Amino acid sequence: MIRTQISLSEREYRAAKAEAARLGISLAELLRQSLRQLLPGDENKPWMRYAGMIETGEKDASQKVDETVYGNKK
Repeated sequence: MIRTQISLSEREYRAAKAEAARLGISLAELLRQSLRQLLPGDENKPWMRYAGMIETGEKDASQKVDETVYGNKK
């Protein structure tokens, strides 16, 4: 990752911190997610535009992606 610095108004900072807390993520992650939604995706991988859009709230969801995406498999 590349570290960068931005300036926000006090109102923007408070609102962003509150939204990050509501979502249970860091301010940095909130800003990264916001940028991903705004910026155009990689044209070679159009499916990547949807990466990270599904949240189950389960800490081990990445270990059971098939179950998360396709439902229970028997």
